[in-house]
Amino acid sequence: MSLATDSPVHSSSSGDFAAFLDAELDSISSDSSPNEEEVNDEFNSDSSDSSPNEEAENDSEIESQRIKRCRVETVENIEDPKGSTSHGSLEQNLGSFGDMCILCGQMLNEETGGVTFGYIHKGLRLGNDEIVRLRRTDMKNLLRQKKLYLVLDLDHTLLNSTRLMHITLEEEYLYSQIDSLQDVSKGSLFKLDFLQMMTRLRPFVRMFLKEASQMFEMYIYTMGDRAYAMEMAKLLDPRREYFDARVISRDDGTQRHQKGLDIVLGQENAVLILDDTETAWTKHKGNLILMERYHFFASSCHQFGFNCKSLSELKSDESDRDGALASVLKVLRKIHHMFFDELVDNLDDRDVRQVLKIVRKDVLKGCKIVFTRVFPTQFQADNHHLWKMAEQLGATCSRDLDTSVTHVVSQDAGTEKSRWALKNKKFLVHPRWIEAANYLWQRQPEENFPVNQPKNH
Repeated sequence: MSLATDSPVHSSSSGDFAAFLDAELDSISSDSSPNEEEVNDEFNSDSSDSSPNEEAENDSEIESQRIKRCRVETVENIEDPKGSTSHGSLEQNLGSFGDMCILCGQMLNEETGGVTFGYIHKGLRLGNDEIVRLRRTDMKNLLRQKKLYLVLDLDHTLLNSTRLMHITLEEEYLYSQIDSLQDVSKGSLFKLDFLQMMTRLRPFVRMFLKEASQMFEMYIYTMGDRAYAMEMAKLLDPRREYFDARVISRDDGTQRHQKGLDIVLGQENAVLILDDTETAWTKHKGNLILMERYHFFASSCHQFGFNCKSLSELKSDESDRDGALASVLKVLRKIHHMFFDELVDNLDDRDVRQVLKIVRKDVLKGCKIVFTRVFPTQFQADNHHLWKMAEQLGATCSRDLDTSVTHVVSQDAGTEKSRWALKNKKFLVHPRWIEAANYLWQRQPEENFPVNQPKNH
């Protein structure tokens, strides 16, 4: 085969990449002589007729020769864009399976650079130069299709799960509403006995994935383990239409308790992230769209310190039409349209992070905000997350009152600044007004966020 024409770097799917790698390794047995086939079968079986000493001597050499033959036979056909062979550069930069070079079969030392992409193919490690090349090629293909990348968190973003042992008495009615696992595409509440879990898909999630897949190549990225991640992917994408092999778990990450785009085969200037946890993406906040957490089960509320009843205990749920996923889909459409249809610079030079910043700043544009009794005493106001959030949404924040102020944000209607707002017919709103605008990406009706009157009123 010619890698210049058949290599998955000419495809935008890492699923194709996985298939390509499988085919490359599997092709050895079909191309081998009968004696070589016997050796390969013996290597892959749990028992053989060889003595233990002979196996110990030959195993490493057999595997090395097996991969080396495959790569040497195919590399002769690899051509770079200028038509010259690129054997040398690939040998240096392509990567490895485990500790073995993909191309030549040589054992690599611990100092070899690169990143492990185990979710694409077990043991696959790509060199830094090869990652850059793959991302660049994939990016060109996606831009031709008018697509960007979208990385999606699972828990509290697309769904909510709970251990069966944590189901409360008020939630036991859910057992009678479980949907069949035979055709998960028709359901939203599932009991997974082998995981001892119950999972609720967030309202509107199926329509969200269908619509988003037209604009983005999508990844799942969860801090859950791989077994859990794969089962959730089956519930969300039973026909493997949206994610294919692009399911990343905590087992695949390169940093403990952190998520990073280093294991996503997409260029950072074309990646958007949906996640409910900002601290998981400390290096990529410019790519992040923060989601309002989905707390369907009681255990989820307790996990985050809420003492209120959960949606399940209230026998309620988010709105399909006006819920978090429906709202963020509108934002994604706007960003996609602006990126491809409104920006005038060269397509290759555009940065979705700048588009995201522009769209976010439009939410509270024209608002001038003063805070009162929101921040702790002696706290530097402009360092508070609400102050920063308001500015990111396009508002101007001030410490002083004047006629240009449009909103006073407070938890107490009895403060001097709160009374000034009421007297001068300015909006007096609870801090949740800013948070709601941040999650829903549009200015919310101020009357829905009243401030409590003082207790001695």
